[in-house]
Amino acid sequence: MSLRIHVLACCFGLGSWVAVNGLWVELPLIVNTLPEGWDLPSYLTVIIQLANLGPLLVTLMHKLCPGRLKERAAIYSVLSIGVLACILLAFSWDETTVVAAASRSTAFFILTFFLALVDCTSSVTFLPFMMQLPANYITTYFIGEGLSGFIPGLVALGQGIGMAKCVNATQSSGNLTEEDMYIVQTQFLPPNFSTEVFFFFLAAMMCISLAAFSALNRLPRTFELSTENLVPDTDTVASVCSGLDNHGAVTEGENSNPKRHSEESGQARPQLAKSGHSVFQLTFIYFMVVWVNGATNGLLTSVQTYSCMPYGNLAYHLSAALASCANPVACIVAMFFPKRSLVLLGVLCLLGSVFGGYNMAMATMSPCPLLQGSALGEAIIVLSWVFFTGILSYVKVMVGVIFRDESHSALVWCGAAAQTGSLLGSVVMFPLVNVYNLFQSGDFCNTKCPL
Repeated sequence: MSLRIHVLACCFGLGSWVAVNGLWVELPLIVNTLPEGWDLPSYLTVIIQLANLGPLLVTLMHKLCPGRLKERAAIYSVLSIGVLACILLAFSWDETTVVAAASRSTAFFILTFFLALVDCTSSVTFLPFMMQLPANYITTYFIGEGLSGFIPGLVALGQGIGMAKCVNATQSSGNLTEEDMYIVQTQFLPPNFSTEVFFFFLAAMMCISLAAFSALNRLPRTFELSTENLVPDTDTVASVCSGLDNHGAVTEGENSNPKRHSEESGQARPQLAKSGHSVFQLTFIYFMVVWVNGATNGLLTSVQTYSCMPYGNLAYHLSAALASCANPVACIVAMFFPKRSLVLLGVLCLLGSVFGGYNMAMATMSPCPLLQGSALGEAIIVLSWVFFTGILSYVKVMVGVIFRDESHSALVWCGAAAQTGSLLGSVVMFPLVNVYNLFQSGDFCNTKCPL
């Protein structure tokens, strides 16, 4: 029974962020088809931020109308919407409509919003349900959450990328002489399997999570709710691996058993009130939270295409897939090697920002970045994105652990600061990319860069 519950808890955790993570690793194929082209990531960052309306509504329901929201029904609804959205994406992801005299990927944007709504809302619905199980199953659930980013990255690596080649084509000049013009066009070779197959794979992952939840929901309640600390140090590390911007999960987890919470509050409150950091140190930590989340969830992700695509589709593909794998790997490293030194975290934050600065510099130089056309340039940009994501993910995890030990309210404010940083990063970059056109796209075959 114990092994079965561990497997079910892990499979249930797979559905938490698999859809959004899958979208990001599939972008190297999608940007070559949809009319937004290299601007597409900047749209996705804003859409994902708007989807945080889901956890906000769930939290408000629990606060204003306690007991009205049926947790199990909400989870069934969330996972069912995720499955349906993935299936619809497989059939209509490349459908476009004309909006304001321009072709737009309306279907893709709408379905992406629902997928992001599912994943964001999972943070305030899945974890409270899991907290009804004994504490040892919580770690397994968080392992599943980590795999929700790792598995799509591996599948994307197996999918490969449509390599580009230059082919000669003819274009009619349109005059009476009927002379043809010879031009060079970029042609993308097909990957190992199509984008439609990848979206069906995401739907299958969501179905596995739905089936696992259904099985967990039908387990006989032969055990009592755990009265021990459900998130010890290792679980605290895992709990922040999938993003610190969903602090509602912690809040709802405590509200799920108010009687137990009130009984323990007399003992917990003196410990939570004890702070080991000065006001200056807390300010510094909050600044790191805002900056790290702004960089990883808004500033850099909005221009990843401009940073990587000039080096070719393969560089972008590897950067997206390996960076997706770097996040859970960083969480595992943080679990076994937790370092809470503010000096070390500050140095790591600076080091990750250096890699991010290089990525941003290459984006501003697009379509002619440094070392373009060389294997060294491709390797550097891929490694830079992997180290940028991995290092700053480690910082995010350890900052969450620090705030968890500080107090519950500190962890809530940490989530608010993370969300603020993500929102600011997305809002700042969107007009720079789409209105002021500070970043220039290029063509693999027709862009001529100075030697």
